[in-house]
Amino acid sequence: MRTSKGVEWALHTLLNLDMLGGGPVGSGRLAQAHALPASYLNKQLQQLVRAGLLTSVPGPRGGFRLARPLTDITLRDVVEAVEGDAELFQCCEIRCRGSVGELSPPPTDACAVKLAMRRADHAWREALQAQSLAGIREELDRTPHIGKAVRAALG
Repeated sequence: MRTSKGVEWALHTLLNLDMLGGGPVGSGRLAQAHALPASYLNKQLQQLVRAGLLTSVPGPRGGFRLARPLTDITLRDVVEAVEGDAELFQCCEIRCRGSVGELSPPPTDACAVKLAMRRADHAWREALQAQSLAGIREELDRTPHIGKAVRAALG
């Protein structure tokens, strides 16, 4: 499965905000911390706000802050906030086309390829749902220089 860069950027941003105590931090500072294009990161941040993972704080001392603790945010929440929740595989029923389709009786059952891909999609989403950002934060805490770098860049 391939996801966009926005998923990686969103995950790091959420983790960075948590390391700083939750925010608010401006989008420009968040982008600068990882040398990201601010306008593109801001699109990801707005998607996270719409998904209820961040809140936007207006004003000169505003920015973005976590809307809920990392224990309540899963990898699936972030992936679906950025990528959407559409099924990864779209069956076009090619089994009914071309010479194979012409020589086969009309199908009365669901496409086996479609069913297999749905099972794989479901398993992937379950695996994402099983991992909270708090678990990732625990892994990061085992490398203290990461937290120091985040606080130095954003604090």
